[in-house]
Amino acid sequence: MVKTIPQHWTIPLLENGDKLSLYEFERRYNAMPNLKKAELIEGIVYMPAALRFRSHGQPHGWIIGWLVSYEAATPGVALGVEPTVRLDLDNEPQPDAVLLIKPKAGGQARLSEDDYIEGAPELIVEIAASSVAIDLHAKKQAYRRNGVKEYIVWQVLDQKLTWFYLEQGEYLELATDSNGILRSQVFPGLWLGVAELLAGNMQSVLTVLQTGLQSPEHAAFVQILEPFA
Repeated sequence: MVKTIPQHWTIPLLENGDKLSLYEFERRYNAMPNLKKAELIEGIVYMPAALRFRSHGQPHGWIIGWLVSYEAATPGVALGVEPTVRLDLDNEPQPDAVLLIKPKAGGQARLSEDDYIEGAPELIVEIAASSVAIDLHAKKQAYRRNGVKEYIVWQVLDQKLTWFYLEQGEYLELATDSNGILRSQVFPGLWLGVAELLAGNMQSVLTVLQTGLQSPEHAAFVQILEPFA
C-alpha cells in the first residue's frame, strides 16, 4: 500500500528573511493557516514579532477609529485593516491600514477574484515601532514605485508622524497648516490634528476630522463619489 503524503508536508515553511517570488510566497503562506501576518517586501519575507499594546496596538486602534469616521461619512471609499495587497511581483505587504477609492468610483486599485487588493491603494498607513527601518526604506520605496498616492508613517517611539504625498514620482512630506493640521490631497476632508493624535487625545482628533467633513471640499468630493457608492 502506498501512503499519500499530505500536501502541506511537502511545502516548505515560510521563514523570516526568505527571498521568494510572489507565487512561492503565497504558496507557503497559504499552507500555514495559523500564521497571522507575513509580508513580501522587495522579494524578501518579513514576519513581525508579537505586537505590544502601547507601541502598536493602541495607536493602530486610534488610526482605525479616525479612518472609520471618515469612511462612514464618505460614500465611495473603503477602509481595510491589515489587508493583503498585491503590489507587484516582488511586493505583497499587509499594511496596518489602507483607504481606497472604490474601483467603480475610479479608484486605482482593484479586488481580485480571490478577494485580495491588486495595485496601489490611494492611502496606506503604517504604525512603526520596531519596523521603522523597513517602513521608511524598503516599503516606502515599493509604495512610491507602485503609485501609492499618500503614505503615513507613525513612528510611535519617536513621537513623530510623517505624511508623504506622491508628486511626479517622488514622495514629498505634507506640511501642516497654521493650525497644525494635516489635510489629505487625495481624500478631501480627511484632516488630522497631529499634536492631538500624538498626545492620545482622540476626542480632539475626531473634532478636527469633523471640521474637515463639514468643509465645502468634502461635500464636493461626496457629490462626485455618491453615484458610485
